[in-house]
Amino acid sequence: MQRKSVMIMQRDMSILLDRESPYAEEARQAIGPFSELLKILGQFEVYECTPITVWNALALGMKSERLLDILQTYCKGGLSAACEDQIKQWTSRFGRLTLKLQDQELVLLGDNEIMDELRQLRVGEDWVLDQLDSCTWLIHRDGRGFIKQELAKAGYAVRDEVGYHTGETVQLELEQHTKAGKSFQLRDYQRKAIAAFHRDRLGGSGVIVLPCGSGKTVTGIGVMASLQAATLIVTSSVTSAKQWKAELLDKTSLKEKDIGLYCGKARSVEKITIATYTILTHRNKQSEQYEHMKLFSHRDWGLIIYDEVQLLPAPIFRMTATIQATRRLGLTATLIREDGCANDVFSLVGPKLFDLSWKKAEEQSYIAKVHCTEVRVPLPDSEIDHFTAATARKRLKLAAINPNKIRAVKRLMQLHSGMPTLIIGQYIDQLEELSEVLKLPLLTGSTSYEQREAVFKQFRSGTLTALIVSKIANLAVDLPDACVAIQVSGSFGSRQEEAQRIGRLLRPKQGLNEAWFYTLVTEGSKETEFALKRGMFMLEQGYQYRCIHEQEVLV
Repeated sequence: MQRKSVMIMQRDMSILLDRESPYAEEARQAIGPFSELLKILGQFEVYECTPITVWNALALGMKSERLLDILQTYCKGGLSAACEDQIKQWTSRFGRLTLKLQDQELVLLGDNEIMDELRQLRVGEDWVLDQLDSCTWLIHRDGRGFIKQELAKAGYAVRDEVGYHTGETVQLELEQHTKAGKSFQLRDYQRKAIAAFHRDRLGGSGVIVLPCGSGKTVTGIGVMASLQAATLIVTSSVTSAKQWKAELLDKTSLKEKDIGLYCGKARSVEKITIATYTILTHRNKQSEQYEHMKLFSHRDWGLIIYDEVQLLPAPIFRMTATIQATRRLGLTATLIREDGCANDVFSLVGPKLFDLSWKKAEEQSYIAKVHCTEVRVPLPDSEIDHFTAATARKRLKLAAINPNKIRAVKRLMQLHSGMPTLIIGQYIDQLEELSEVLKLPLLTGSTSYEQREAVFKQFRSGTLTALIVSKIANLAVDLPDACVAIQVSGSFGSRQEEAQRIGRLLRPKQGLNEAWFYTLVTEGSKETEFALKRGMFMLEQGYQYRCIHEQEVLV
């Protein structure tokens, strides 16, 4: 084994990777399946290695021996004994605990050693009805999801072999041509993702990770067609719900009457029903109850699809724990959760079943090639004293709404004159000023669905080449021709938001199939740190950010 000393694994299981080593890119690709990039410290990239990242790698077929071999190859001086023991503990726990039905009773099975560990830790004991023998515990029938959730948080993966009910049947066939007459067929990676959902003899629980613009919705529809079962689709917004419906009508044999919308003012429940997280988590002010959660039991669903599963809110997690007999599919472009609830996604929705990297999709021209640039913008001289005297919290907003960013936006728009452009920001007052100065329409959360669609229609047709949007553009905005995005402000250091906003540009383009993403950052402010953190996911995917000064934007 040739050592390629490029990184150090620390006792807290974080990995420091030397960015300046000639083996940096090779090592980055090797550790990608079982780690997550957290931050950059000088010449080092800092990765996090956790039970969940390791289990997801094992779920995708990586062998524990291969994982350890990678770490031994790239760690300076090899892998320490303490870190090796921790990795072995995590990998050894994978697959040793199993939930099954025995004589119609729910039982947890494991070997003597691991069951002794659970006894000592008293993990999940509230759901244990009886210890039938040293290796078999009788579990409360309603505890199937909750015990998996508790064990995952304690560092124990559970293989769920209880199985699923089929639910109501639905006749749903994929069409060979869209309603517009275009030829339609699943792409190779979409077929592989659908096959991964049915990989073992049980199938039916897990997450498919595909880049924005690569057809997550179509992949979900492919899973629906393979199951032929009543399906509840839960998604992020009314716009997204209507896009799902349009895709179903365009690419399947379903008719208008077969699809129900349960969002906004609509309350239709059909064998295929599309709802939003917002309506399901709406509480009655008087009773404090989630009245719309009844939708999960309104019909005998054979499949529940969680679109943008990385956004799944806590009340939905709790409901998901109670419906483990229903097949579950999570769809996302990134499993990053800023709230640390990756354990819950793994235990309640399922492990990662398929993952297509953004760069691989780009190489095959399934998505556009995106050039990422950070533009440093100085504060106006008149603002410097005010900025210096402000509180830390106030300085964050002053940096975000830096008036010189308007000038930078103008330069970038001149540079990409005539190209379909999105200007995206966090602060409405900033966006309103941009709208007034640039004479462009502004879409926010308060803009009606009808108004949004009218503006989007103009943008898609080319009669409007630029528009300004708030964080509503983070998700489910179908603007395939957008090829320039200018981010003027964001949610501090949210990696998830950065990936979502760049995702607005990834639909394949005519010609060179290229797009440009700019993030405007105030020089000498905390924004520079946040920008670095925001870009972590993209760096992990193999993208690089070019950093320039505003004056270097050449028109």
